[in-house]
Amino acid sequence: MPIGAVSREFLSTNRSICEKDRNTERQGQLRFKPLFVALSLALVLPTAQPYAAESVQGAAMADGADGSELPVVTVTARQGEERAVDVPFGLSVIGGEELEARHLQTAEEALKGTPGVTVNSYGGEPNSANILIRGNGSLNQVSMDDGSVVMIVDGVSMSMRNVSLGTLDVERVEVLKGPQGTLFGGNSQAGAINIVTRKPTRMFEGHVRGEYGQDRQHLEEAVVSGPLSERLSGRFAVRNSGFDHWIESALDGKPLAKPTDLAFRGSLLWDIASGTNMLFTAERHENKRSPRLTMLRPYDDPPSQDFTPGIFDDNRKVVGRYSVEINHDLRDSRVTSITAYTSTDYDSVGGYDRRNMQALYGFPVEYLRKDSSEQKVVSQDLRWTSLPGASVFWVTGLSLSKSERTYDSTYPTGGNRQDRDFKTDSYAAYGEVTYPLGDALKLTGGLRQSWDRKRYDATYYGAGAVQDNRRLSDDYATGRMALSYAVTPHANVYGALSRGYQSGGFSDFATQVADSKPYKPSSSNAVEIGFKTESADRRFALNGALFLTRVKDDHLLGYDPATFSTSTISADTESKGAELEGAWRVGGGFEFSGGLSYIDATITSDAIGALGGDVLAGSRKPDVSRWSGNLAVTHRIPLPEFMGLSSPVLNSRLSYQYVGARPADAQNHFDLRAYRKVDMRIGVVSGNAEIYVYGDNLLDEQYDLFGYWASPTVTQGAPARGRTLGVGAVYYF
Repeated sequence: MPIGAVSREFLSTNRSICEKDRNTERQGQLRFKPLFVALSLALVLPTAQPYAAESVQGAAMADGADGSELPVVTVTARQGEERAVDVPFGLSVIGGEELEARHLQTAEEALKGTPGVTVNSYGGEPNSANILIRGNGSLNQVSMDDGSVVMIVDGVSMSMRNVSLGTLDVERVEVLKGPQGTLFGGNSQAGAINIVTRKPTRMFEGHVRGEYGQDRQHLEEAVVSGPLSERLSGRFAVRNSGFDHWIESALDGKPLAKPTDLAFRGSLLWDIASGTNMLFTAERHENKRSPRLTMLRPYDDPPSQDFTPGIFDDNRKVVGRYSVEINHDLRDSRVTSITAYTSTDYDSVGGYDRRNMQALYGFPVEYLRKDSSEQKVVSQDLRWTSLPGASVFWVTGLSLSKSERTYDSTYPTGGNRQDRDFKTDSYAAYGEVTYPLGDALKLTGGLRQSWDRKRYDATYYGAGAVQDNRRLSDDYATGRMALSYAVTPHANVYGALSRGYQSGGFSDFATQVADSKPYKPSSSNAVEIGFKTESADRRFALNGALFLTRVKDDHLLGYDPATFSTSTISADTESKGAELEGAWRVGGGFEFSGGLSYIDATITSDAIGALGGDVLAGSRKPDVSRWSGNLAVTHRIPLPEFMGLSSPVLNSRLSYQYVGARPADAQNHFDLRAYRKVDMRIGVVSGNAEIYVYGDNLLDEQYDLFGYWASPTVTQGAPARGRTLGVGAVYYF
């Protein structure tokens, strides 16, 4: 959130911002023509978000110059193992090897490359991420707890504010589309991100990897896994990476910051007895020196900011996860217990540089705000599920979590401070079943009842100290109904109705008692019809869906310049559209994959008093492009022996991504232009080793990461990184 949303201390001593213009362009109803074009193009061109890929080493051995079957994709999208083709709602799966091939080092980067998914992290700041799936998600996030997409890592729920987590040793990322409240509770009304990491193995294996590229991009990674005793296996993974930021300091011409990431994960798998095991996992991820970017548009060439050098050196975020998972197989079912403790420590300085302040207020001064947050969460999930492959899929369970969080803001310029404490206790009971009504027809039903208890205690410091104490209780039900029909042994069609919910809460931006009134909960109803099909020889697969979601009481940040008061304003929204994804192994070592998405997302009610000006019904939802898509081609082919290499294989990938124009804000003051991104990776595999070169953003497009309307003459945002090239090497053992 731009610092202007809470900088009333400075505004109180300067002139008011001019009344903002409104763009009242109203969007019409979704027409059949764009949907028909989208479906037709994807059926002609087998473009879709790829399924989990094989490893470079395995693919080189298996494919050679001939095509082969697409891998069977198994997911845990519903808390139990099943084939992705049998899940009665839309999802995309990105395999770990594909993450490496596409050079996707964080979950955020993986989501940005998925058609129909939007990520706004305000210039890449590691504690700010607003995720929208199929055009659904918070209009403005008013707290760290206010989100419409939940992230699950190895069965442990985490805030989407941690989407900057690295993809270290990840087996797959499952993007679950549409409300997922049945199994994952509140804050999943737009969808869920299910991240599954690799587990310890009974065979000794591992790899080491190194990369170096422009702007001093570097990555060092090592993974080792194998047996420690007859019943105990272990796995350890570590990754260190960093780069010189592509934004320069206007004062000395050096990089504005030099962000680094250090992550490690250790896990132990104990086979206690036949059908019983326990997995212990300890994980830590530390990000340092990532800047908050709020820059004047249009950007300089090269882009620069007028901050004091080193201002971001103390920015830091540390995420820890410690969990114990116990699985016990009964005769026809499985009992799973996951106990977890997660922690997040965050310190960040950001604000307006001298250029921003000169443009906004006529004073070339540096305006800063420091935010600090600590969160500790204890959670327990106990569930009972059918075994993989059972004729009837079912899952039922109980979950609870206790969270304690602080969010403190200090204004070095004005000397004001706010200390805020949040406590949340959540409890839930849930269940879902898919029951066959015949040889081809299946019925799915799911229900979850949740109970949330929230507490807010704050002290606001200005002329004096003011105490603020609030309480909130929220009980709600979410659920899903679906029918699926097997048209052929290789093709399913389905229809689903689902209800999502986003619990009410307290704003992170309250600076006085008048600001801290609890914001309303948000609810959604969604309908989806789709198909999932693959060819008999399993070389071609295609999924498609039509969807409609209506959301009541989505959240916007409000601001009253007369009283300098922030608030949360509600607005209703609607999103409808179509999507396709698939993959095709055509032979000769070639595979095509990609995706195409059309989304018409609008705000359907007025929101008076929103930050930036009133929002009128008919405005397009911010950050959501109507059209987005990608296309990738991979090629694996044996090479003649050279330089003493044994049975070398050329392993290459070229990918293209398109994101259409999208509104910068809810008022539709201006649009962020469409962009195209082309990436490539070319490697030579020999035995257990590969040497490769990679290129990101080969077209060198300077597109916007986000946009913000500050006044009739001032707009802000942040530019993405330009073209970069690098080299890497990996050795598997």
